[in-house]
Amino acid sequence: MTPRVRAPELPQNYSWLNTDKSLSLKQLRGRVVILDFWTYCCINCLHILPDLKYLEQKYKDSLTVIGVHSAKFDNEKETENIRQAILRYDIEHPVIVDSGFRVWQEYTVRAWPTLMIIDPEGYVIGSVSGEGNRDALEQLIQQLIQQHQDQGTINFQELSLTLEKQRQPLITPLAFPGKVLATPAGLFIADSGHHRLVMSSFEGEILHLIGTGKSGLTDGAFYEAQFFAPQGMVFDADNQILYVADTENHALRRVDLKRQVVETIAGTGEQSRNIRPHDGAGLETALNSPWDLVKVGNTLFIAMAGPHQIWQMDLETGVIKTYAGTGAEACVDGSLTESAFAQPSGITSDGQELYIADSEVSSIRAVGLVEPRQVRTVCGSGGLFGFGDVDGQGENVRLQHCLGVEYAQNYLWVADTYNHKIKLVSPSGNCQTVLGNGSAGLQDDQGKNSRFFEPSGLSAIASSLYIADTNNHAIRCVDLDTFEVKTLEFLSLCAPDVCIPPNL
Repeated sequence: MTPRVRAPELPQNYSWLNTDKSLSLKQLRGRVVILDFWTYCCINCLHILPDLKYLEQKYKDSLTVIGVHSAKFDNEKETENIRQAILRYDIEHPVIVDSGFRVWQEYTVRAWPTLMIIDPEGYVIGSVSGEGNRDALEQLIQQLIQQHQDQGTINFQELSLTLEKQRQPLITPLAFPGKVLATPAGLFIADSGHHRLVMSSFEGEILHLIGTGKSGLTDGAFYEAQFFAPQGMVFDADNQILYVADTENHALRRVDLKRQVVETIAGTGEQSRNIRPHDGAGLETALNSPWDLVKVGNTLFIAMAGPHQIWQMDLETGVIKTYAGTGAEACVDGSLTESAFAQPSGITSDGQELYIADSEVSSIRAVGLVEPRQVRTVCGSGGLFGFGDVDGQGENVRLQHCLGVEYAQNYLWVADTYNHKIKLVSPSGNCQTVLGNGSAGLQDDQGKNSRFFEPSGLSAIASSLYIADTNNHAIRCVDLDTFEVKTLEFLSLCAPDVCIPPNL
């Protein structure tokens, strides 16, 4: 008989979030406990959050989920940044900040995400890594509850928690805006935390609110449509159509400004588990966290973060398919079919190549659109753990989880998200910091004297660069002639729950 292993106790003197006091496994005896080892950059970690929410709500009187945040990137070690991630992803269970990987090592964890299951008597009875394990987990939880109910060793009572969102409600006019798009028609903002799109003039006058502000997947008029954490957008000015990467709905949406309606054009609403290159009709093909879009001719190219691939959709036929990437999470250059990416989260184009903000390898990649269509690394180390903050040339450059890229004025503007900077990259790979001093903050100033907080989207028009300054809940505007940074003010915009919007 295999000896049972007692679960190592959790450190009490570490920072805890979503609870006003530290929790111990000893005081949780009588409950099933799941430790979720995660890091907030990781798309796979984000994908299992809905599963955990489902389980913790269904079994709230007998199950406690504890997030163990074991940071990959330096920026993710900061408690305040983890708090912002908890707010952004609406995490409702306690989270311990696992400084120095102590808990990770005590539980011999090897990958993100890993779930460690502890029975009501405090013994580790199993673990599972990766995504797509909800049904197996639920079966195990039910067995444990039944077994310990029969033994009289279960403690049925709901745990009372003080959540970060109770301390810091998301009542800002914008909430964690992920991407911004500047067009001749105006400014489009993916108000990701409020699950809606905002269209404004460049002076901040609200032209349209698109979506109810509640998460969902609903087509229809602007005031009744629903999105779920939308991200990248691209605008077809000739037809007045906005295309949207509806990230957590795993769908692509089309916003018709003339008819003022939203329609789904790709995705089933369910997350795809298929990482092998494949194709299909848009509405019959499940997608996996589309994060950003660019339109070249009549083709939509998609940074598909979930399967680490670049996809394309023919807007005439409605067929969607893998364009580049094997599905492996890595940095591999070469042909489209042998290349590999790592959570691509930003995409732009000069018409000859696609440029990708490849976030988990902290690199800018280029993908050919004309023969011999090759993938190359423009700058960055190309390694999953090769990150930092170093300007320079090509592979000597270090970025930290870059999420946004925009081609303008023959250069690439890069949102170097976890360094809180905007960098200027030449297509040949020279990289220089132009905005931000590297400290998280909100400071309007010139060039490197300005401050940002995890900026993740940018868009240029004429001599202005607009930045989605995500954790500041703000849109910043940069004069590209002077590098002066200003924060935009939006007249009459407020959070969905704070006021009833005017009938725009």
